[in-house]
Amino acid sequence: MIDSSNLPRWLESLLREKFFNACIIHEESKKNEKNIFCLDCCDSICPHCLSPHRSHRLLQIRRYVYHDVIRLGDAEKLMDCALVQSYTTNSAKVVFLNQRPQTRPCRGSGNFCTTCDRGLQDPYIFCSLSCKLRHILRTESSSLLSKYIFECEYLTLSEPGFDDGQMTPDSVLELAGSLRTSSGSSGGAAGGVGCTATTEIVRKKRSGVPMFRAACRPVSGISVGLMNRRKGTPHRSPLY
Repeated sequence: MIDSSNLPRWLESLLREKFFNACIIHEESKKNEKNIFCLDCCDSICPHCLSPHRSHRLLQIRRYVYHDVIRLGDAEKLMDCALVQSYTTNSAKVVFLNQRPQTRPCRGSGNFCTTCDRGLQDPYIFCSLSCKLRHILRTESSSLLSKYIFECEYLTLSEPGFDDGQMTPDSVLELAGSLRTSSGSSGGAAGGVGCTATTEIVRKKRSGVPMFRAACRPVSGISVGLMNRRKGTPHRSPLY
Protein backbone atom coordinates (compact mmCIF):
# COMPACT_ATOMS: atom_id res chain seq x y z
CA MET A 1 0.00 0.00 0.00
CA ILE A 2 0.96 3.62 -0.49
CA ASP A 3 2.44 5.50 2.45
CA SER A 4 -0.63 7.65 3.07
CA SER A 5 0.88 10.06 5.59
CA ASN A 6 1.36 12.70 2.87
CA LEU A 7 -1.83 12.09 0.90
CA PRO A 8 -5.05 14.07 1.29
CA ARG A 9 -7.57 12.16 3.37
CA TRP A 10 -10.02 11.78 0.49
CA LEU A 11 -7.34 10.29 -1.77
CA GLU A 12 -6.15 7.86 0.91
CA SER A 13 -9.74 6.71 1.46
CA LEU A 14 -10.43 6.42 -2.27
CA LEU A 15 -7.49 4.08 -2.87
CA ARG A 16 -8.25 1.95 0.19
CA GLU A 17 -12.02 1.70 -0.21
CA LYS A 18 -13.68 -1.56 -1.28
CA PHE A 19 -16.37 -0.75 -3.78
CA PHE A 20 -19.32 -2.72 -5.17
CA ASN A 21 -20.17 -4.32 -1.83
CA ALA A 22 -23.84 -4.30 -0.87
CA CYS A 23 -24.94 -1.31 1.19
CA ILE A 24 -25.97 -2.52 4.64
CA ILE A 25 -28.42 0.38 5.00
CA HIS A 26 -30.28 -0.60 1.84
CA GLU A 27 -29.57 -4.31 1.81
CA GLU A 28 -33.18 -5.10 0.82
CA SER A 29 -33.14 -2.74 -2.16
CA LYS A 30 -32.18 -3.52 -5.72
CA LYS A 31 -29.03 -2.01 -7.19
CA ASN A 32 -27.61 -1.37 -3.74
CA GLU A 33 -23.92 -1.73 -4.61
CA LYS A 34 -21.65 0.98 -3.25
CA ASN A 35 -20.30 2.46 -6.48
CA ILE A 36 -20.18 6.17 -5.59
CA PHE A 37 -17.43 7.85 -3.57
CA CYS A 38 -18.10 11.03 -1.62
CA LEU A 39 -14.93 13.12 -1.40
CA ASP A 40 -16.35 15.27 1.39
CA CYS A 41 -17.34 12.33 3.61
CA CYS A 42 -14.45 10.08 2.45
CA ASP A 43 -16.82 7.17 2.18
CA SER A 44 -18.49 4.98 -0.43
CA ILE A 45 -22.25 5.04 -0.87
CA CYS A 46 -24.91 3.36 -2.98
CA PRO A 47 -27.38 5.18 -5.28
CA HIS A 48 -30.05 5.02 -2.55
CA CYS A 49 -27.78 7.02 -0.20
CA LEU A 50 -27.49 10.02 -2.51
CA SER A 51 -29.99 12.42 -0.96
CA PRO A 52 -27.87 13.76 1.95
CA HIS A 53 -24.80 13.96 -0.35
CA ARG A 54 -26.32 15.95 -3.21
CA SER A 55 -24.27 19.05 -2.43
CA HIS A 56 -21.02 17.08 -1.94
CA ARG A 57 -18.30 16.19 -4.41
CA LEU A 58 -19.28 12.81 -5.84
CA LEU A 59 -17.21 10.42 -7.93
CA GLN A 60 -18.73 7.58 -9.96
CA ILE A 61 -16.76 4.34 -9.61
CA ARG A 62 -16.97 1.88 -12.45
CA ARG A 63 -15.68 -1.66 -12.79
CA TYR A 64 -14.02 -3.82 -15.39
CA VAL A 65 -13.07 -7.46 -14.67
CA TYR A 66 -13.40 -6.94 -10.90
CA HIS A 67 -11.15 -3.88 -10.87
CA ASP A 68 -12.20 -0.31 -10.13
CA VAL A 69 -11.88 2.39 -12.78
CA ILE A 70 -12.96 6.02 -13.02
CA ARG A 71 -13.52 8.28 -15.99
CA LEU A 72 -10.36 10.00 -17.16
CA GLY A 73 -12.24 13.31 -17.25
CA ASP A 74 -13.04 12.96 -13.54
CA ALA A 75 -9.54 11.77 -12.66
CA GLU A 76 -7.95 14.79 -14.37
CA LYS A 77 -9.91 17.09 -12.06
CA LEU A 78 -8.32 15.39 -9.05
CA MET A 79 -4.71 14.72 -10.05
CA ASP A 80 -2.16 14.79 -12.85
CA CYS A 81 -2.89 11.77 -15.05
CA ALA A 82 -0.09 12.26 -17.59
CA LEU A 83 1.58 8.98 -18.65
CA VAL A 84 -1.13 6.86 -16.96
CA GLN A 85 -2.50 4.41 -19.51
CA SER A 86 -6.15 5.04 -20.29
CA TYR A 87 -8.73 2.78 -21.91
CA THR A 88 -11.89 3.48 -23.87
CA THR A 89 -15.07 1.74 -22.83
CA ASN A 90 -18.61 2.63 -23.86
CA SER A 91 -17.24 5.78 -25.56
CA ALA A 92 -15.66 7.02 -22.31
CA LYS A 93 -11.97 6.99 -21.40
CA VAL A 94 -11.19 5.44 -18.02
CA VAL A 95 -8.11 4.77 -15.84
CA PHE A 96 -7.56 2.13 -13.18
CA LEU A 97 -7.45 3.27 -9.57
CA ASN A 98 -5.09 0.62 -8.24
CA GLN A 99 -2.42 -1.78 -9.41
CA ARG A 100 -3.79 -5.09 -10.68
CA PRO A 101 -2.19 -8.42 -9.68
CA GLN A 102 -0.32 -10.32 -12.36
CA THR A 103 -0.75 -14.08 -12.63
CA ARG A 104 2.32 -14.68 -14.80
CA PRO A 105 5.59 -12.87 -15.53
CA CYS A 106 5.48 -10.46 -18.42
CA ARG A 107 7.13 -11.44 -21.68
CA GLY A 108 7.75 -9.60 -24.88
CA SER A 109 8.85 -6.11 -25.77
CA GLY A 110 7.24 -2.77 -25.23
CA ASN A 111 6.67 -0.34 -22.38
CA PHE A 112 6.33 -1.43 -18.78
CA CYS A 113 4.83 0.19 -15.71
CA THR A 114 7.60 1.95 -13.78
CA THR A 115 6.13 0.70 -10.49
CA CYS A 116 4.79 -2.84 -11.09
CA ASP A 117 6.33 -3.89 -14.47
CA ARG A 118 2.98 -4.49 -16.13
CA GLY A 119 3.19 -4.34 -19.93
CA LEU A 120 1.85 -1.10 -21.36
CA GLN A 121 1.26 0.60 -24.65
CA ASP A 122 3.82 3.17 -25.74
CA PRO A 123 4.28 5.90 -24.47
CA TYR A 124 2.58 5.20 -21.10
CA ILE A 125 4.70 4.31 -18.06
CA PHE A 126 2.04 3.91 -15.33
CA CYS A 127 -0.77 1.35 -15.33
CA SER A 128 -2.88 3.02 -12.62
CA LEU A 129 -3.22 6.15 -10.53
CA SER A 130 -1.81 4.42 -7.46
CA CYS A 131 1.29 3.30 -9.39
CA LYS A 132 1.99 6.91 -10.39
CA LEU A 133 1.52 8.09 -6.79
CA ARG A 134 3.93 5.42 -5.54
CA HIS A 135 6.52 6.56 -8.05
CA ILE A 136 6.12 10.22 -7.06
CA LEU A 137 6.43 9.46 -3.35
CA ARG A 138 9.48 7.28 -3.99
CA THR A 139 11.39 9.65 -6.25
CA GLU A 140 10.38 13.15 -5.19
CA SER A 141 10.03 15.12 -1.99
CA SER A 142 6.64 14.83 -0.32
CA SER A 143 6.44 18.61 -0.37
CA LEU A 144 6.15 18.43 -4.17
CA LEU A 145 3.11 16.17 -4.06
CA SER A 146 0.82 19.19 -4.27
CA LYS A 147 2.00 19.69 -7.87
CA TYR A 148 0.22 16.50 -8.88
CA ILE A 149 -2.92 16.64 -6.72
CA PHE A 150 -5.46 19.33 -7.53
CA GLU A 151 -7.97 21.23 -5.45
CA CYS A 152 -11.32 20.20 -6.89
CA GLU A 153 -14.16 22.27 -5.48
CA TYR A 154 -16.95 20.81 -7.60
CA LEU A 155 -17.41 17.23 -8.81
CA THR A 156 -20.74 15.75 -9.76
CA LEU A 157 -21.78 12.37 -11.05
CA SER A 158 -21.11 11.81 -14.74
CA GLU A 159 -23.86 11.15 -17.19
CA PRO A 160 -25.26 7.59 -17.11
CA GLY A 161 -24.10 5.01 -19.63
CA PHE A 162 -22.44 2.27 -17.61
CA ASP A 163 -25.59 0.76 -16.10
CA ASP A 164 -24.78 1.96 -12.57
CA GLY A 165 -21.07 1.47 -13.04
CA GLN A 166 -21.15 -2.09 -14.31
CA MET A 167 -20.02 -2.81 -17.84
CA THR A 168 -22.56 -4.72 -19.88
CA PRO A 169 -21.65 -7.90 -21.83
CA ASP A 170 -21.60 -5.87 -25.04
CA SER A 171 -19.12 -3.31 -23.71
CA VAL A 172 -15.94 -2.63 -25.65
CA LEU A 173 -12.63 -2.09 -23.88
CA GLU A 174 -9.90 -0.68 -26.08
CA LEU A 175 -6.74 1.27 -25.50
CA ALA A 176 -6.76 5.01 -25.89
CA GLY A 177 -4.81 5.92 -28.98
CA SER A 178 -3.03 9.00 -27.66
CA LEU A 179 -1.19 10.33 -24.65
CA ARG A 180 -3.36 12.41 -22.36
CA THR A 181 -2.00 15.12 -20.10
CA SER A 182 -3.52 16.84 -17.11
CA SER A 183 -4.62 19.69 -19.35
CA GLY A 184 -6.51 17.25 -21.63
CA SER A 185 -4.22 17.66 -24.66
CA SER A 186 -3.24 14.75 -26.86
CA GLY A 187 0.25 13.58 -27.70
CA GLY A 188 2.00 11.00 -29.86
CA ALA A 189 0.33 8.02 -31.44
CA ALA A 190 0.32 4.60 -29.83
CA GLY A 191 3.30 2.40 -30.53
CA GLY A 192 4.56 -0.94 -29.19
CA VAL A 193 2.29 -3.29 -27.32
CA GLY A 194 3.16 -5.08 -24.06
CA CYS A 195 2.22 -8.55 -22.94
CA THR A 196 -0.91 -7.76 -20.96
CA ALA A 197 -4.28 -6.32 -21.95
CA THR A 198 -2.81 -3.90 -24.47
CA THR A 199 -4.85 -5.00 -27.45
CA GLU A 200 -8.45 -4.26 -28.21
CA ILE A 201 -10.88 -6.49 -26.36
CA VAL A 202 -14.32 -6.78 -27.88
CA ARG A 203 -17.16 -8.60 -26.21
CA LYS A 204 -20.05 -9.54 -28.42
CA LYS A 205 -23.16 -11.57 -27.91
CA ARG A 206 -22.76 -15.13 -28.99
CA SER A 207 -24.52 -15.87 -32.21
CA GLY A 208 -27.31 -18.38 -32.02
CA VAL A 209 -26.30 -22.01 -32.61
CA PRO A 210 -28.68 -24.20 -34.66
CA MET A 211 -30.59 -26.51 -32.37
CA PHE A 212 -30.76 -29.36 -34.88
CA ARG A 213 -27.45 -29.96 -36.55
CA ALA A 214 -28.81 -33.10 -38.29
CA ALA A 215 -30.74 -30.86 -40.66
CA CYS A 216 -27.43 -29.81 -42.21
CA ARG A 217 -26.33 -33.35 -43.02
CA PRO A 218 -27.06 -35.13 -46.33
CA VAL A 219 -30.00 -37.56 -46.06
CA SER A 220 -29.26 -41.09 -47.21
CA GLY A 221 -31.67 -43.37 -49.06
CA ILE A 222 -32.16 -45.49 -45.95
CA SER A 223 -33.10 -42.39 -43.97
CA VAL A 224 -35.63 -41.37 -46.64
CA GLY A 225 -37.20 -44.80 -46.52
CA LEU A 226 -37.52 -44.71 -42.75
CA MET A 227 -39.01 -41.22 -42.85
CA ASN A 228 -41.58 -42.30 -45.50
CA ARG A 229 -42.55 -45.32 -43.45
CA ARG A 230 -42.96 -43.23 -40.33
CA LYS A 231 -44.83 -40.31 -41.91
CA GLY A 232 -46.88 -42.12 -44.54
CA THR A 233 -50.47 -43.32 -44.32
CA PRO A 234 -50.65 -46.10 -41.71
CA HIS A 235 -51.28 -49.62 -43.15
CA ARG A 236 -54.26 -51.37 -41.63
CA SER A 237 -55.39 -54.94 -41.88
CA PRO A 238 -58.32 -55.49 -44.27
CA LEU A 239 -61.73 -55.89 -42.70
CA TYR A 240 -63.57 -59.16 -43.50
